[in-house]
Amino acid sequence: MREKEVNIRKAQLGDISRIAEILVFVKRINYRPIFRNDSYSFGELQVLSVAEAYASPDILHHIWVYDDGIVKGMIHIEDAQVRELYVDSFFQRQGIGAELIEFAKEKCSVKFLWALEKNEGAVRFYGRHGFHKTGTKKLEEDTTEYLVLLER
Repeated sequence: MREKEVNIRKAQLGDISRIAEILVFVKRINYRPIFRNDSYSFGELQVLSVAEAYASPDILHHIWVYDDGIVKGMIHIEDAQVRELYVDSFFQRQGIGAELIEFAKEKCSVKFLWALEKNEGAVRFYGRHGFHKTGTKKLEEDTTEYLVLLER
């Protein structure tokens, strides 16, 4: 059986529902234990509202997807910054996140990103890809949790 070709490409309008699905479910799994806000996780955070927000050309223009026949991950890059990187939970630990972050470093010259301090897995992941904590922190908007600045 021939493997499908991996393609990291610009997101298109037809990818929006898949991007929204990935974002909603991965955020619920990763952030609910940290924020403990079911009202947000299961009320405000809905696939349709996320899809509507990401359908904006201002956002969509900055998103790349990992597509090997199925969109399995996405990365949002603006101004040398990784704004978001998410891989569908079913496809994690298969090197997809690594391919997306390496793409961002090589093709988009990313230099920094903010990560949730308590998301230790993400901080370790970025560390393996050359990003280190700078000591700079800021509060995540409307929460008591901190984001940490990572640079390479």
